[in-house]
Amino acid sequence: MTASEKPNRTLFDLDLLRAMVMVADCASFTTAAARLHSTQSTISQKIRRLEEMAGHPLLVRGNRDVHPTDAGQLVLGHARQLLALNDQLLEALAGTTVAVTVRLGVPEDFVSEATSQLLGAFNRDHPQVKLEVTSGLSRDLANAYDHGELDLVLVKQRRSSRAAVRCWPETMAWIDSARHPSIDLDPVPLVTFPPRGLYRDDIIDAVEGMGRRWRISFTSSSLSGIQGAVADGMGISLLPARALSREHTVLGVEQGLQPIDSFEIALLHRATADPLVKTLASRLSGLIDQERAGAIT
Repeated sequence: MTASEKPNRTLFDLDLLRAMVMVADCASFTTAAARLHSTQSTISQKIRRLEEMAGHPLLVRGNRDVHPTDAGQLVLGHARQLLALNDQLLEALAGTTVAVTVRLGVPEDFVSEATSQLLGAFNRDHPQVKLEVTSGLSRDLANAYDHGELDLVLVKQRRSSRAAVRCWPETMAWIDSARHPSIDLDPVPLVTFPPRGLYRDDIIDAVEGMGRRWRISFTSSSLSGIQGAVADGMGISLLPARALSREHTVLGVEQGLQPIDSFEIALLHRATADPLVKTLASRLSGLIDQERAGAIT
């Protein structure tokens, strides 16, 4: 009797495997249930059935998230392959090419010509991939990633605030308008992101540390809005050095403003991410390395 002829051989249900992959990617039963248009109890039942079939615990349920056990990592790797093969079979029967969706999140200042060229080259190398790119504030991108809505993100954060695949120090610059400077006004007008936005507290703390009075003159969730407001003389701000334009002038110790070196760029994806997500992450890392090397030289 061959192995394939042995009685009572376990056959894993693809529906159960799909539930396992979704929970692992979302790190949440609730989010996974929503994305699968199911209920949390149903997803939990599917995971229990899969664990019974596997004979091992597959997921560790923590207070805030869910992550796979060693056996779960093994199951996830094979589950992704089986689900991909299933999708390939369905698409082959339909006479079309399998589409793999990669959901990428990047801050506004990374939406550049170089990034577009990189994504275009990646898409040509992997024509089966559908790229969904979201740009916005780092806090919103990180939140979407944590809720399983993005596969790969670049975010700006305080150094070592969370684990990442790669991190790079973020060079910051104090900026004012080149045509209508406002650093000498009293109180000093400040252009910032909204409350809880990155850099806002650092701007206020720095100006107060100078013994200067200040007021919030302009607030925006848009990087371009911040850049334009400073250029038009509405106040000073703190931004990544790459966001400066010829309409800005750089402030520093001569104006009483000390350098800020507490931020970094972080690249995030899950350990269980699809290989194509990891390939794109590697290319983004290379692009950032090249840009930083060019800035240094």
